[in-house]
Amino acid sequence: MGGLIGANELKKKMLIEVEGQPYHVLDVFFATPTARGASTMVRTRLKNLLNGSVQEKSFRTNEKFPEPDVEIAVVSFLYSDTNGFHFMDQTSYEQFSIRAESVGDDRFYLKDGILLEVFKYNGRPVSLQLPPYVELQIASTEPGLRGDTASGGATKVAKLETGLEVRVPLFMKDGEIVRVNTQTREVAGRA
Repeated sequence: MGGLIGANELKKKMLIEVEGQPYHVLDVFFATPTARGASTMVRTRLKNLLNGSVQEKSFRTNEKFPEPDVEIAVVSFLYSDTNGFHFMDQTSYEQFSIRAESVGDDRFYLKDGILLEVFKYNGRPVSLQLPPYVELQIASTEPGLRGDTASGGATKVAKLETGLEVRVPLFMKDGEIVRVNTQTREVAGRA
């Protein structure tokens, strides 16, 4: 186990334990005190690795956190069924599953064979870390209508192979592969 991490040392992507729960640090803001003698506060956005909830928490700079017993493993997605989502560890080749409720909306980015990272807490896989972009095929989209391209930014709704609905430019057709930003769900062009 590592040592303690001070709130003043927190950075994005760090893993900390707060009240016995493991968190992934998404954002850190240092708030400068306005009153004399007030202590600087550290505002954070934290993702709870056990339930996926994102919380905003503020700490005093002198607070300390243990490092959780979390490892990051590279895994590939195999398939999903009623028991959840099944993955294979790329190092040990062990297969394991994560319950659907733990995967949540991340399921829209999972296609066969995709590589991603998984956080293991005390040896148990608890949460996924998606790559920044995922390439997915357009399963269905309405044909681009003539005449509404004049505005330049015209888009239409497309349903991707995983069930995710996104907006794509009018000229894109069924079967094309698009790059999707997993943070914003926006399409970043053709793959």
